[in-house]
Amino acid sequence: MPARRGSQKWIQVAVNERPEVLRRALQAAGAVAPRATISWVSPLADRYAEYRDEAFLQKLGLELKARPLSSFWPARGPVWDGLARTSDDEYVLVEAKAHIAEMVSPASKASPASLAKIERALKETRDALAPKTTISWSGTFYQITNRLAHLYLLRTLNRINARLVFLYFVGDEDVGGPVSRAEWDGAIRVTEAYLGVGRHRLSSFVHHAFIDVKELGA
Repeated sequence: MPARRGSQKWIQVAVNERPEVLRRALQAAGAVAPRATISWVSPLADRYAEYRDEAFLQKLGLELKARPLSSFWPARGPVWDGLARTSDDEYVLVEAKAHIAEMVSPASKASPASLAKIERALKETRDALAPKTTISWSGTFYQITNRLAHLYLLRTLNRINARLVFLYFVGDEDVGGPVSRAEWDGAIRVTEAYLGVGRHRLSSFVHHAFIDVKELGA
């Protein structure tokens, strides 16, 4: 059903009611080529469904042959706010946020066996992207690091043309969100510095896009 507030509401509005606004934001962020078209598969207005685990791969029409998802990450992995394919044969995974507190997440509450698999995947990803840091990636910014891990799984381990988009909504007064892009930029810099990912081997495929909710009819 339709969301009533926050980032879930705005990604639904953007995908289903203001796709041109969303396309411009992704193009400005470098996530989509200027002449490319976008085919969204989630969240669509039929059920506004969001997907995780093998379901998100199926919605994108992907099969991980070199390194299967099940060997990398346990069940009940990240739920993707938005999923799309482009006319350039690229795959876009979106994590949306409407207020800065969403950037901070609790550590994983997985079972011991699942947590061990998560820790291995995060360490492998961290060693590839931020080899100089020893900060645990399963703590404060776990929601961000698990998305980076999935990009690593797709892009590096399976050679799939995937892009990860962090989509930030500006001016969401209902949730006390940032009123300017500058506020988001500051939070992003702090997060990247903490995780050691200011610049890394997949930086070109991680994008930060911004939409003022006024453009979505707020």
